[in-house]
Amino acid sequence: MTRNRPFSVCIVDDEELARRGVRSRLSSYDDIDVVAECKSGREAVEVIQTRAPDLVFLDVQMPGLDGFDVIDAVGPDAMPVVIFVTAYDEHALRAFEVHALDYLLKPLDEERFAEALSHARVRIADQDAGQFEDRLAGLLSGLDEDRERAADGGEALKNRFVVKTGGRVQFVKSEEIRWVEAAGDYVQLHTDATKHLLRETMKEMEAALDSNQFLRIHRSTIINVDFVREMRPCGTNNEYTVILKDGTQRRLSRTYRAEVNAFFDGAL
Repeated sequence: MTRNRPFSVCIVDDEELARRGVRSRLSSYDDIDVVAECKSGREAVEVIQTRAPDLVFLDVQMPGLDGFDVIDAVGPDAMPVVIFVTAYDEHALRAFEVHALDYLLKPLDEERFAEALSHARVRIADQDAGQFEDRLAGLLSGLDEDRERAADGGEALKNRFVVKTGGRVQFVKSEEIRWVEAAGDYVQLHTDATKHLLRETMKEMEAALDSNQFLRIHRSTIINVDFVREMRPCGTNNEYTVILKDGTQRRLSRTYRAEVNAFFDGAL
């Protein structure tokens, strides 16, 4: 959908160099209008409330009001589309909890920046057209149908997972998942080169995944057996480390050793 006006953007970061980096990348886009730059959370709240930009690049860590405080002050329902900018990957989980569209790690990567901006354009266009709620309603309707098929013995829910991060909705096929780890109230799905946060418990994930392909080896880890390279003894208590084909190493808990041993026909 073509827009007849530029996307208005606000850049919020207490470091001038960081603001300059975002502004420099945005300067190559003809349809972007940087309407404000804020060096504090309090300034950002005022600008967002008075100027209502389409998109905010919001630093997480700032003195006084941090990025999360800004959202609390403005109100999640009144916030424009948000892309968090942070130097720390652990902020990603909370960023998604407050419905950020995306997050970027410092130093900024050109490809990831362009990807995040592309997703933001789609989200803003949907809001302009009033289509976002319709898309979401359609998605939820489709999920309800999947649940009904699964209840009747179908495999719909075992074959894919719906990952919603702000305005982005992604579909992850189970066979793409290499391993799953617990992340607080979420789980993190590890695929080829991407991580996806999903609001499920490990118990729910274990039930949803095909037990012929996925195996729980620890209270915080489920592995896809197709990606296991070897199981290597470690320590002095007959403990093992599971090594995946990409080099990832995860510990096999003694709690799950008997189950794993049975799965691999007594190999341990």
